[in-house]
Amino acid sequence: MALLLRSSLLALICIALFSTLCFAADPTVSYDYKLTYITASPLGVPQQVIAVNGQFPGPLLNATTNYNVVVNVINELDEGLLITWPGIQMRRDSWEDGVRGTTCPIRPKRNFTYNFQVKDQIGSFFYYPSLNLQRASGGFGPVIINNREVIPIPFAQPDGDINLLIGDWYTQNHTALRTTLDSGNELGMPDGVLINGKGPFKYNSSVPDGIKYETLNVDPGKTYRFRVHNVGTSTSLNFRIQGHNLLLVETEGRYTAQQNYTSFDIHVGQSYSFLVTMDQNATTDYYVVASARYVNETVWQRVTGVAILHYSNSQGPAAGPLPEAPSDIYNQWSAMNQAKTIRQNTSASGARPNPQGSFHYGQINITDTYILRSLPPVSINGKMRATLNGISFRNPDTPIRLADVHKVKGAYKLDFPTQPMNRPPVVDTSVLNATYKGFVEIILQNNDTRLQSFHMDGYSFFVVGMDWGIWSESNRNGYNNWDAISRSTVEVHPGGWTAVLASLDNVGVWNLRVENLDRWYLGQETYMKIVNPEENGETEFAPPDNVVYCGQLQNLEKDNKSNAGSTMARRANVFISLAMALSAVFFCNILV
Repeated sequence: MALLLRSSLLALICIALFSTLCFAADPTVSYDYKLTYITASPLGVPQQVIAVNGQFPGPLLNATTNYNVVVNVINELDEGLLITWPGIQMRRDSWEDGVRGTTCPIRPKRNFTYNFQVKDQIGSFFYYPSLNLQRASGGFGPVIINNREVIPIPFAQPDGDINLLIGDWYTQNHTALRTTLDSGNELGMPDGVLINGKGPFKYNSSVPDGIKYETLNVDPGKTYRFRVHNVGTSTSLNFRIQGHNLLLVETEGRYTAQQNYTSFDIHVGQSYSFLVTMDQNATTDYYVVASARYVNETVWQRVTGVAILHYSNSQGPAAGPLPEAPSDIYNQWSAMNQAKTIRQNTSASGARPNPQGSFHYGQINITDTYILRSLPPVSINGKMRATLNGISFRNPDTPIRLADVHKVKGAYKLDFPTQPMNRPPVVDTSVLNATYKGFVEIILQNNDTRLQSFHMDGYSFFVVGMDWGIWSESNRNGYNNWDAISRSTVEVHPGGWTAVLASLDNVGVWNLRVENLDRWYLGQETYMKIVNPEENGETEFAPPDNVVYCGQLQNLEKDNKSNAGSTMARRANVFISLAMALSAVFFCNILV
């Protein structure tokens, strides 16, 4: 009996020890990303672009659910830099989010090591520089978070992955575009659309000679997963592949009900996965097209990206007219139809082995409602600004949560209005005081003249409603309370509204913004501050050892040109934890 008790006790100790160590021993992927200026001519005009490790676009960041990700970012630009990871939820760790309200910029000739876990996430995302319109010059790249092997994907394993970064493009770099906005002018029509950093195939005489275009090499009969991201400045794009169907399967970390489309609208900041089967004959190559949406196509004809889908047994080049885009730009009621067909696959597992639809969001009582209204830019104190609820956000000199930790007074105001106010617009550092573990309803009311995309850091939200006009409480009767898609970036049509629901269980300070770079630059954003009132030191991570200081805390900044030592220490800790876990297994095997 004593021997049995002793064995049982040792077994329990070993289980507890091993369980504790296993979390720390999750695998790690490490990257070094050096951002520099290079000269490129994607539209035939030499210009300065931002490269990552000499590549434009940047390299793929590839991880798996629950992996630790270490990215050492080296800033070789001539201005401050931050990299953000939209859709990566940074659970309890807004310090790593890479936006100005939470992180001090990486100064030129310095580096910063991001260290975060892709906790309970899968899917297709991208990274990019978040400051001062820098994304309009590049610096972006794709992110894939794979399922763990024990969690099945809800479709046959594709024969390959194809990442496509599509977006409108200007032949002026981001500093020139900033000057345009600072002078009170709009950016105007882009000069083209890039696909993976390359210009259009010469599909007609309007395309100059000598432009490099993207070629996608495929084999007949195989099925590929196309992960498509709109990384552009401000233009919604329609994506299509001549002669091929697009089977939608995932968007921003959630598997969708599987539906075929001949073309698909992808708005600024959004990511989608499609399965495409190479089931056509190979008499010629095929066009891959990304063209401007909801514009006068005759005027905007040049804003079209064209790549080539090349079968390995193709017998000739693509020829003839491009496949046509949808022709409903003047029919507002049909414009939202496609978005409303995007539904969650409620029978599929996500990052965990439980159905994605098991969270019955439609049965949870709403605790707070926030109505956020955007208007066309207006002049405030002689400067053109964009607003949410009449407030144009001014980034704080001292990041919000860092100011809290160090008790810096006056860095920001916790008074962002929960609905539009009848008062003149102002420029302010006003933050939304959100309730921890609240279940909130956010109404995005677009009274601007252009379609906009809104993004929430730290979360995904359920897109439960979308319509024209001014939102009212009666619109709740039409909400999708069963299988609405959960994502982090959603479109809001001009003259319309979009309603989302979110469970605020992720403590920190999280950016809520428009993804259209011109409006974002002009101040159309705010932050949600979410703090556990019973904080015991375990809910939110402490600031990282390599935190950068600025503003009123500038004197705390260490005068070192590299924090690689911090990176090495973090990596060493991972290896130590793994070694300890293996030792624990060995120790327990001996004792038990």
